[in-house]
Amino acid sequence: MPRKTPFRTKSVENHAASPVSHKRRTFLGAGATLLLSVLTPLPVQAARIVAVRVWPAEDYTRVTLENDSNLKVSHFLVKDPERLVVDIDGIELNPTLKELVAKIQPNDPYIKQVRVGQNRPNVVRLVFDLKEAINPQVFTLEPVAGYQHRLVFDLYPVNPPDPIAALIAKSQTKEGVPDGKPLPLETKPEAKPAETKTAKTEPAEPAPQLTRMITIALDPGHGGEDPGAIGRGGSREKDVVLAIAKRLKAKIEEQPNMRAMMTRDADFFVPLHVRVQKARKVQSDLFVSIHADAWVEPTARGASVFTLSEKGASSTAARWLANKENAADLIGGVNIKTHDKQLASVLLDLSTTAQINDSLKLGKAVLREIGGINRLHKANVEQAGFAVLKAPDIPSILIETAFISNPEEEAKLTDENYQEQMANAILTGIRKYFAKNPPLAKNRMT
Repeated sequence: MPRKTPFRTKSVENHAASPVSHKRRTFLGAGATLLLSVLTPLPVQAARIVAVRVWPAEDYTRVTLENDSNLKVSHFLVKDPERLVVDIDGIELNPTLKELVAKIQPNDPYIKQVRVGQNRPNVVRLVFDLKEAINPQVFTLEPVAGYQHRLVFDLYPVNPPDPIAALIAKSQTKEGVPDGKPLPLETKPEAKPAETKTAKTEPAEPAPQLTRMITIALDPGHGGEDPGAIGRGGSREKDVVLAIAKRLKAKIEEQPNMRAMMTRDADFFVPLHVRVQKARKVQSDLFVSIHADAWVEPTARGASVFTLSEKGASSTAARWLANKENAADLIGGVNIKTHDKQLASVLLDLSTTAQINDSLKLGKAVLREIGGINRLHKANVEQAGFAVLKAPDIPSILIETAFISNPEEEAKLTDENYQEQMANAILTGIRKYFAKNPPLAKNRMT
């Protein structure tokens, strides 16, 4: 029986004599190092704030922290004085986050100032000193479009402004325009826009007598975190459509029998269903959503008017556009936990054939006038499933004023003269719609 060789843990002679043993030890040593690295937890890299933005508005103030990973956050309110305290885990204070202090403006409706500090290791504390009691909504958004992860604070007032009271106050400032008195729709002659191939000459309609004030909801698309389409020259859809809507509002309020409500009057985000809610709260007679189109090719051009469809889109392009506009909530940032899904589903289901028929009449009247100042992309009113047009009881249209993706039309959209012409054309179309379709009496609070 052969004698067993004892196992040697260290042997200089054996090491020198056996290259194989040396390689084996080297391999085993590397394996042990690899195993140790697997079993030893790697240090957690702190999240990094890459941008801070503040969007103050009368409706609410939004504060957005954009970061490179999802954040864990807790918050609570403190009274006397009013404060919102927010603790963010997993981050260190960096220069970008410190910029938040300077972004709070003196005219912010709800925030006096914000204090930012390292509360403890890996925890940053934000303290918002408030001007009044607020209901905060704090939520996160997944990466979308050009944004990384976003942490959002929406500060809503406990006592929000009453939109109907605001409209009544504005109406009462008009001299000699008490509600309920008959007023002629056509109060002064207007220059007729130049005829185009799509325009039709029609006999003048007799001016109807209106027995109440007409309320028109103007809806400038996008806003806040959602810039909308961006032209090659850097123009943003949210800016040009707000400018057009403000001009149109001023012209509407020059009419003794009309007043306007804007779903947004500044650069802030309004969810699609909230735009519809706002119009219904003031019992609007019409809803006019204003946009600037975009396409993958810069050659696309022309203005368009859209209404809702019960049976699907009237064209592939209309369906594509509706899907793009309906994605505004994802980009602008909706708090899914508080989104009123039941109300949204009701609005989706209750749109009536009568509402769509009235919307088509309004759309045709406006399209004809727009054709007098700009080439039309399509000669007819198109239809698709735009979420913002789904108020069941308000004739609603969506106007694409021009293609911001077309350099020539981008220049028009930023030109004050074109904005003025577009506002005039829309108003003329609205007036001609009412000349043929006088508004019915409503049980109004005004």
